[in-house]
Amino acid sequence: MVELHLHKYFKNRPMRPQTKAIRTRVDQTNEMEHSSPVFLTSSFSFDNAEEMRAAFADETDDNIYSRFSNPSVQEFTDRVCVLEGAEAGFATASGMSAVFGSFMALMKQGDHLLSCNAIFGSTHTVIAKYLPKFGIEHSYVSATATEAEWEAAIRPNTKMIYLETPTNPGLDILDLEMIGKLAKKHKIILNVDNCFATPVAQQPIAYGADLVVHSATKWLDGQGRVLGGVVVGRKDLIKDIYLFCRSTGPALSPFNAWVLSRSMETLEVRMERHAANAHYIAEKLEKHPKLSWLKYPFLKSHPQHAIAVKQMQNGGGIVCFELKGGIEAGRKFLDALDILSLTANLGDTRSIASHPASTTHAKLSEEERQAVNITPGLIRISVGLEHKDDILEDILQALEKC
Repeated sequence: MVELHLHKYFKNRPMRPQTKAIRTRVDQTNEMEHSSPVFLTSSFSFDNAEEMRAAFADETDDNIYSRFSNPSVQEFTDRVCVLEGAEAGFATASGMSAVFGSFMALMKQGDHLLSCNAIFGSTHTVIAKYLPKFGIEHSYVSATATEAEWEAAIRPNTKMIYLETPTNPGLDILDLEMIGKLAKKHKIILNVDNCFATPVAQQPIAYGADLVVHSATKWLDGQGRVLGGVVVGRKDLIKDIYLFCRSTGPALSPFNAWVLSRSMETLEVRMERHAANAHYIAEKLEKHPKLSWLKYPFLKSHPQHAIAVKQMQNGGGIVCFELKGGIEAGRKFLDALDILSLTANLGDTRSIASHPASTTHAKLSEEERQAVNITPGLIRISVGLEHKDDILEDILQALEKC
């Protein structure tokens, strides 16, 4: 059961995506509960042999086994589909299982993956280390490449284009409309990681994306509680991903899905506060003497500001900057923070600081890090929901000590 399932009353009157996402839910049980229950079960039973046969023959969308489908998981998936404008989706145990599933279900030996070079470290590992073992070729294009450079990198066997925007951690902005048109022209699947922007700020499908992936662990959960991933998009592509994941087993826990569904009800208001705080922090720090540069998509100083304001509703909750003192200054900065957390996560209610060169992108070679502007002094701030001045004051006092 991967297709978007909405209640009948959505067809009776027009509703905006935010309302639909909150009101989309599994059918009430006989208890008439207001908030959806969590379906903590490994399997589902049938009234008779014919019903069971039909379910296994895919003649019905009845639940069989929670590795295949589960009402709690479906509710979360549907809510993401509504916000992204997708036909169908499938939720997985983590963001990386969603990425890997979207690759392996749709590409085969001899195919070519064209990717933006500025991507999450684990995604780079999958592309560069594991896809070649299955005979899948790959090549990278700069995050700042022109339309001509993107088109020149397309090969006859290019099956998929993969990208992040904004990129992790450098906050480069890729032109979704331009790349979407190229993908359609060459009949290539466009797969977009929308984790940093979230569907509140950006909907890649509207610009031509065929698939959108998320690490739900980040902003979609928003409170650092559970792991989860989801891929949504075209119904025919999601069916192949569903069949692959159904057999290989990266199923999302029903409990995690239930937690994520509750989080989706507050996603819009949370992201408005995250983005407002991040924009404020970026403006206050932009000219700080300890920084070589600072990036935030909605600052006019951002190199791709015009693209950002065209395709995003806000600048998101991430700010990044380069410390003039390099890696030693980065160490001093992190150690001097009082409020901001040092952790591998992002997208939390609590603000987080990280040093990508020694953590999330440490497995890249120095040459690879330089190619995507992951410099020794790069700091990534995931701006939380604390008072904006408390976040700013903590950063400022730490900057004075590095």
